[in-house]
Amino acid sequence: MEVKKLSISWRFLIVLILVLQILSALDFDPYRVLGVSRTASQADIKKAYKKLAREWHPDKNKDPGAEDKFIQISKAYEILSNEEKRSNYDHYGDAGENQGYQKQQQREYRFRHFHENFYFDESFFHFPFNSERRDSVDEKYLLHFSHYVNEVVPDSFRKPYLLKVTSDWCFSCIHIEPVWKEVVQELEALGVGIGVVHAGYERRLARHLGAHSTPSILGVLNGKVSFFHNAVVRENLRQFVESLLPGNLVEKVTNKNYVQFLSGWQQDNKPHVLLFDQMPVAPLPYKLTAFAHKDYLSFGYVHVGLRGAEEVTRQYNVNAYAPTVLIFKEHISKPADVIQARGMKKQVIDDFITQNKYLLAARLTSQKLFHELCPVKRSHRQRKYCVVLLTPEATKLSKPFEAFLSFALANTQDTVRFVHVHSHRQQEFASTLLPDTDAFQGKSAVSILERRTTGGRVVYRTLEAPWTGSDRDKFTLLGYLDQLRRDPALLSSEAVLPDLTDELAPTLLLRWLSSASDYLSGCWDSAFHDNWREMMPLLSLVFSALFILFGTVIVQAFSESSDERESNPPDKEEVHEKAGKAEPSFPKENSSKIPKKGFVEVTELTDVTYTSNLVRLRPGHMNVVLILSDPTKTSLLQKFALEVYTFTGSSCLHFSFLSLDKHREWLEYLLEFAQDAAPIPNQYDKHFMERDYTGYVLALNGHKKYFCLFKPQKAVEEEEAVGSCRALDSSLHLGESRGKPSSGLGPRPVRGKLSKLSLWMERLLEGSLQRFYIPSWPELD
Repeated sequence: MEVKKLSISWRFLIVLILVLQILSALDFDPYRVLGVSRTASQADIKKAYKKLAREWHPDKNKDPGAEDKFIQISKAYEILSNEEKRSNYDHYGDAGENQGYQKQQQREYRFRHFHENFYFDESFFHFPFNSERRDSVDEKYLLHFSHYVNEVVPDSFRKPYLLKVTSDWCFSCIHIEPVWKEVVQELEALGVGIGVVHAGYERRLARHLGAHSTPSILGVLNGKVSFFHNAVVRENLRQFVESLLPGNLVEKVTNKNYVQFLSGWQQDNKPHVLLFDQMPVAPLPYKLTAFAHKDYLSFGYVHVGLRGAEEVTRQYNVNAYAPTVLIFKEHISKPADVIQARGMKKQVIDDFITQNKYLLAARLTSQKLFHELCPVKRSHRQRKYCVVLLTPEATKLSKPFEAFLSFALANTQDTVRFVHVHSHRQQEFASTLLPDTDAFQGKSAVSILERRTTGGRVVYRTLEAPWTGSDRDKFTLLGYLDQLRRDPALLSSEAVLPDLTDELAPTLLLRWLSSASDYLSGCWDSAFHDNWREMMPLLSLVFSALFILFGTVIVQAFSESSDERESNPPDKEEVHEKAGKAEPSFPKENSSKIPKKGFVEVTELTDVTYTSNLVRLRPGHMNVVLILSDPTKTSLLQKFALEVYTFTGSSCLHFSFLSLDKHREWLEYLLEFAQDAAPIPNQYDKHFMERDYTGYVLALNGHKKYFCLFKPQKAVEEEEAVGSCRALDSSLHLGESRGKPSSGLGPRPVRGKLSKLSLWMERLLEGSLQRFYIPSWPELD
């Protein structure tokens, strides 16, 4: 009984809680939540929202109910910041756009499982309050990664794209929404592509574009992404789209250059378009049209109100009070077509340009143009014939070409297209159509052909006589065309035409320079404008490396200068006065210990010290042994002490010297193990039998039985030859003065042998020197 009462009580409690939740949801008042009146302006609503959002943000407010409170604040701001939703709430008590039977469904959705729409993102809290009723403008232009790669990027070579990167719960996106809608309606009518990327759902595309924050506005042209960095206003966005277009897209035409501009059809093989208008610069719609058709036509602009444009305006009888577009082909004295109207629509201009995008007798300069002008036969009802004039190249219009041009101008058949080819530039193409006779050598000829396959197979017929442009030639060609309409079998010859070479293609150097320029400009924009946040770690690493490099160079420069000052020999008087203080003095020859006089303690390696200093050397310890002779003992020990002094702080290094006069056989036995890997110096020169080993340094590891070898710098041969006799005299002199302080630093070639010893010692401590292993240490006799 008690259990039954308890279950009834729990059910009643659950029902009561649900009723309270429903009542609280129905009692939701956005004005009360934000603390503003019903007549509050948008500025007051925004100010109140920001204040409450900072106060109740879950990251800053640890109250258990902060999350629910923050959701209510966000919902209230969503309703009141939208004038349409606010009006619906004021009239019907609901923010839904549709009333009637949907009103109850939307009201139930307001409080049903609202927490399920709360999720976190790596950049900020994203609340998809607009997911169910996303703006229809953005819905129309939403992009996916595959759609962007397969459609937007290829299409960006014909028109610029303006993209907006947005996300849910993006307050700045809401603020720029009115301006964005207005600009989209205006630019889309002009031919600009529009796209919207939702960073929450298309993160891959957002990362690919380099957009790391929302909202971001960027432009895409020729596959290149550029970011918009100014204030989001209509004029700035228009200027941004205009800045994406190339600067040389439309040429400024005046009285001085209009003849040169219109005569350019011979070089670039394109019709030329002139726009006459009163604006100081070419309008954006005209630039967009020029970019869309830049591969087929050249565009110029004439400012009618500018002084210096009166002659060209008068020449073509242009109405200065209405925008006028003229298209010129081979004849620059008279336009081929004209359109004049105020507020011309884009579709009208595009149709006008498309109908006139080829010359009357265009020159075949590439295989692509050949495919467009002379398409392959599809069926017997879709026959297309090409009348080809094969003519030598000339700087001026020749009579045969002018006659061919007048014939093409008088043509009224849609199935016939007139083209010409420079036979010297397309020799293989021309030789295939010309007969193998000398009658056509250096002269013009006319062929009528029909393409059968894309592989180059054609049927054709060439006029029997060369084309001179006479009336007889015209009547002959006209008769062939009339007969061809009745009997297609007139084209009795067959051939396979080779592909045309691209005459207007830039050279390899120009293509390389253009690619390098585009790459460098893209890197500059990516590093300092678009993705500078991502580039900061790389830039920090580069500057750190440069700082370390220059710091090392400066320290090394100072250390080298101090070493040079220390190694400079003093004057002779100062040597005698300070010999006991600044230089180490060495006692008799048989002494095994060198007293420490400010530099380093050096021990002579003899049969007495051999076992303790090498054979039984502790693991990890090494003995650095200098090889010297009696004549070079004093000078080499002084230089050796200077070079190794900085390494005396290591307790693992011991320093010794070995007399070459006493233990030459021991040294040569040791060096035999280094013959292959490190050949001994001077073994192939003319003094091979003398083998001077003085200045060699051995680093001996007694425990692991290996040694490292330092070979001194080779002395100049002339100095060695001259000083060989002097060495004997100096040895006698040194023998008499042994045990006394040295009065000099020795001959210069001897001291120079150890100039690189300090660098070798650094490599020894690093362990990067080559090691020569031996089976066992030989006896030292």
